[in-house]
Amino acid sequence: MRTRTSFLVVGAALAVLTACTDAPAERAGTGQVPRSGTSAPTTPSAAETPRLKVETVAGGLAHGWDVGFLPDGKVLVSQRPARIALLSSNKPGATVTTVKADLTDVHVQGEGGLMGLVVHPDFAQTRRFTTCQTHTENGEPNDIRLVTWRLAEDGRIATREKELLTGLPLAQSGRHSGCRPTLARDGSLLVGTGDTAHGTFPQDRTNLGGKVLRLDLDTGEPKPDNPFVDAANRNERYVYTYGHRNIQGVAPRPDSDQVFTAEHGPSKNDEVNLIQAGRNYGWDPSQGGTVGGYDESVEMTDLQRFPDAVPAKWQTGDMTEAVCAATFLAGDQWGALEGTLVITALKGAKVILLSLTEQGDVETVSVPKEFTDTFGRLRAARTGPDGALYLTTSNGTDDKLLRVTPA
Repeated sequence: MRTRTSFLVVGAALAVLTACTDAPAERAGTGQVPRSGTSAPTTPSAAETPRLKVETVAGGLAHGWDVGFLPDGKVLVSQRPARIALLSSNKPGATVTTVKADLTDVHVQGEGGLMGLVVHPDFAQTRRFTTCQTHTENGEPNDIRLVTWRLAEDGRIATREKELLTGLPLAQSGRHSGCRPTLARDGSLLVGTGDTAHGTFPQDRTNLGGKVLRLDLDTGEPKPDNPFVDAANRNERYVYTYGHRNIQGVAPRPDSDQVFTAEHGPSKNDEVNLIQAGRNYGWDPSQGGTVGGYDESVEMTDLQRFPDAVPAKWQTGDMTEAVCAATFLAGDQWGALEGTLVITALKGAKVILLSLTEQGDVETVSVPKEFTDTFGRLRAARTGPDGALYLTTSNGTDDKLLRVTPA
């Protein structure tokens, strides 16, 4: 992987939204990088980006949450209101078909519903894909679970095959539901989860909320080399990292064992983190169990309470973008952008590009002008088999799947 040092350093204004549903407003800044051993941040340089070509593959979606590519060129899109769409192609002009699936038990409320999706590597033989979804039991919100499906040969019906993992916490309001499943380089399934706005969950390793989980995609069992696999509590055996608030993006770096996550902050300091097995990432709204409720005034990475917590590689500073999905640009066609980490933003309604060193430190931050105040809230980000970047909008009506390539 190449490290890019040829960006021209410029002052760039980032357009953000002052609230999730407010009109766009201008605000300067490119986010911040915490200095090692302290919560005080420094500001990285901004960078000018090459022009991008943005095409609409298809519209008519509703809160497209995740994207999965099939071997025949078709695309699955999970939609938060408990719908699965099958697109006829990954190119502009694709037709959209609603896949028939029993999603009547999905609890669609607030941030919850049908969320992340991952297509199994052996899909050509098994037709399997796995979703992350909120769940009701006897009409009441119960938990969040990973469900494996089998797609019919004609793509019209998906049959529930098994519940891969159950018991992820769920808030009735749907708040901080997570939930991003992504395949790691070694084939394991990584799942970023939210803390469901419960103050004690992030630091409680027996609870699956506010974590990165690691499990076998076929069996649903914890991976045998997980950091807490010998724990007496079964939930703890799934935990890969803990102390998170609401992970929305999980991005393995190509040709590397590094994994980065994108995580929502409260009123400031959305984070991008480099994941290290068994480590604490320092979010503790219960302040060690000394306060009740959900105290969001604490630092995203509380290094005073947890001196060994892992500082973020990048933070948004004194504001939030509501960062969401994360993926890496791969392929020679991207030129200087090859290897760049892409982060989508909901509130910020933009794409953020992070140029990284081989060690995973942030060198430059840039915002492609093609997305400023153009497409609204952006959620999913996946790199397709053709090397193009695919994004979904999440505005609620006539949402789109976008295809992004170098201009």
